[in-house]
Amino acid sequence: MTLVRAKKHLGQHFLTDKNIAQKTVESLQAGAKYRQVLEVGPGMGILSDFLLQKPEYEAFLIDIDTESYTFLQKKYPALGSRLINADFLELDFASLFEPKMAVIGNFPYNISSQILFKILDNRERVVEVVGMFQKEVAERCASKPGSKEYGILSVFLQAYYKVEYLFTVKAGVFNPPPKVLSAVIRLTRNETETLGCDEKLFWQVVKAGFNQRRKTLRNALSSLINKEKMTENKTLDLRAERLSVADFVALTNEITLSR
Repeated sequence: MTLVRAKKHLGQHFLTDKNIAQKTVESLQAGAKYRQVLEVGPGMGILSDFLLQKPEYEAFLIDIDTESYTFLQKKYPALGSRLINADFLELDFASLFEPKMAVIGNFPYNISSQILFKILDNRERVVEVVGMFQKEVAERCASKPGSKEYGILSVFLQAYYKVEYLFTVKAGVFNPPPKVLSAVIRLTRNETETLGCDEKLFWQVVKAGFNQRRKTLRNALSSLINKEKMTENKTLDLRAERLSVADFVALTNEITLSR
């Protein structure tokens, strides 16, 4: 079969190392939690080869690239409608998948944050993610309070998932090689269904705090808090990067009570 040409505007860097592909697929740890796995951006199917060998999974593949889609149709004719030519960011999860499923992929680096926010939008359904990202994005996802990498994405992901940095991947195992290191992380959905606070307000508090991260929370959250009732709150004298998920939840509850 004619090989697929990597397209810069789609952020395509095809993995060529089968050992890393196998290690990535083996990082899924389904247990009895789910059966369906969606691979995003399969390209020429190096991850798919190992994923489709797993009888415990019903694998779906989605690629926005028509050339990849045509290539994969010929390579995996048995997939049928489980091979999808569409934009992952526009996908309707509820119409295609069971209540619990997983996502895996060598994700396009130019839309990696958008992919993670799409997963967060579907967090009740997506119980596990194993993904290849630019190393600095992977580090941001797993970073802890107080580090310079810690930000909005860190808090939201860690609010709903256990985030594990699994391993680093060198540029030479991709075609074309990216100009950065890569890394594989695993997200495992928390057992707790809710955060124990007004989640809409929680999202507003986190975003407002980090959008002005050089300011103290008292100033960054001025439009959200009752200043008169929260004068004694010492958390508001900190910057957003100092707060853990639990701290943000507690602060959200205090703001709710003060209104």
